Amino acid sequence: MSISAPEISARIVEAVMAQKLAPGARLGEQQLAMLFDCSRTIVREALTRLAARGIVTVSARRGWFVIEPSQDEAREAFEARRVIESGLIRSAGAIGRDALRALKAHLKREKAALKDSDIGNRSYLLGDFHVCLAECLGNSLLADTLRDFTARTTLIAMLYQSSHDAAQSCEDHVRIVAALERGDTAAAEALMSEHIGTVQSALRVPSPTDPLARLRDALAPMQGAADPTRSEAQLLRTTPARRGRKAAGPEASPDDSSTYLGALL
Repeated sequence: MSISAPEISARIVEAVMAQKLAPGARLGEQQLAMLFDCSRTIVREALTRLAARGIVTVSARRGWFVIEPSQDEAREAFEARRVIESGLIRSAGAIGRDALRALKAHLKREKAALKDSDIGNRSYLLGDFHVCLAECLGNSLLADTLRDFTARTTLIAMLYQSSHDAAQSCEDHVRIVAALERGDTAAAEALMSEHIGTVQSALRVPSPTDPLARLRDALAPMQGAADPTRSEAQLLRTTPARRGRKAAGPEASPDDSSTYLGALL
């Protein structure tokens, strides 16, 4: 049975969450068709779905690429996650035993991944916790939304070189689940908001810069180079005297550069 467009989309999102596809990575239709043994039509449908979800972008001349979120988009993505996940916990009420069991099983996999060398699996599980939480709280629609937002914030963390510690993320998740288990929804909501804020603050986002900074640096005088203003002033001071000496001397020549410059002045 051939692979479907939704399955290809899911595989790409999983690769993003595992940090195996970097921001700006090119997604060639032909290469993906060969990889998944399907037609380019199916690949194009999968990529179109991801473009609508804000995971990839397309250029008419260059093809499909994983997005490279801007600083503003990074801020908006974390703000959206904070609103969605805090609101989800607030409105969910008491958590059921099966849901709690599923969350604890997920935490167990996270802890095991921290001891393993597979960074991709660890990254995926830490991001997927938020999707799992939405599913366990009974909102599959928000789970799908959070999957996309989590993928996007994973790209943001890669692009802006996040210094956030994976073990700290896992510990934050443990504290959130513990608050839910004891029925303290307010604490779980506060912990989730704090967790997302901590992850965001670990981003190395450059400070706003002068829009002309790059051009200003490029056109700055080179060290050791002559000052063009000073050279012109020197030329104005010295040329007449040199012109007079050359004209008086028998060795003066029409091709002499100082004679020529003097004539222009």
